[in-house]
Amino acid sequence: MSGSSTSRTSILIVDDDADIREALVDVLTDHGYPTHAVPHGAAALAALQAGLRPCLILLDLMMPVMDGITFRQRQLAEPDLKELPVLVISAGTDLSAHAAALGA
Repeated sequence: MSGSSTSRTSILIVDDDADIREALVDVLTDHGYPTHAVPHGAAALAALQAGLRPCLILLDLMMPVMDGITFRQRQLAEPDLKELPVLVISAGTDLSAHAAALGA
């Protein structure tokens, strides 16, 4: 992970594809956004439980260890985390329906 763990302007990137994570970090950093990047939902949840409060979570749905759907369900179950906005990014089909079902 990179950047400040308490920054409300940071963006949390949750994607198992290292190339995609790196590309998103590069683009967002170039535009002035501090970023934090993790490879799966369990790592994202741990970072949030440790105090990270990003202004946005970019969330892949299909990942090992903990997928994006499970991560979002667990995030929504925690009162101090449920208000963090999530934008779903995924190569899967029917992305709009999945995102709507997750409140993302």
